[in-house]
Amino acid sequence: MASVSRTRRSIGQWGHSPIRWGLAQDADAEMCVSLVQTAPVAHILIVEDECLIRMLAADIAAEQGYAVLEAGNSDEALNLLDQHPGIDLIFTDIDMPGRCDGLALAKRVRHLWPSMHIVITSGKVRPSEEDLPAGSLFLPKPYRPEELAGAFTHALQ
Repeated sequence: MASVSRTRRSIGQWGHSPIRWGLAQDADAEMCVSLVQTAPVAHILIVEDECLIRMLAADIAAEQGYAVLEAGNSDEALNLLDQHPGIDLIFTDIDMPGRCDGLALAKRVRHLWPSMHIVITSGKVRPSEEDLPAGSLFLPKPYRPEELAGAFTHALQ
């Protein structure tokens, strides 16, 4: 029986990580298969300071076929947005470290990249409609994986 182990991708890399398959017949033999997505549906930037929540959101987006970048704070997010002009959607938590919180980041994104789709989340704050950037979606925490997947799909329509 083959065993599968997954490695995490580094911040700033698109696509999927290699998957290593251990072959039962020969314990020393390993085959590295690189899964590359040739035509991603969209590119999503996940901005979340909680590592496990960020990884979960990134995995949900990748399972939907999206190319994913990850940032742990607003400063990293702005750097990635400058370096990767093909980002279609930003998913950001409100409460996070950096020069600005996620709500201010979303407003800055709306100003600098007006066509970018925005999904905002928080478990501590429920912003009013007036506080959200025009055209953005708010998804309260805690959310189920299917709710997050649905928010990505809805925002990108």
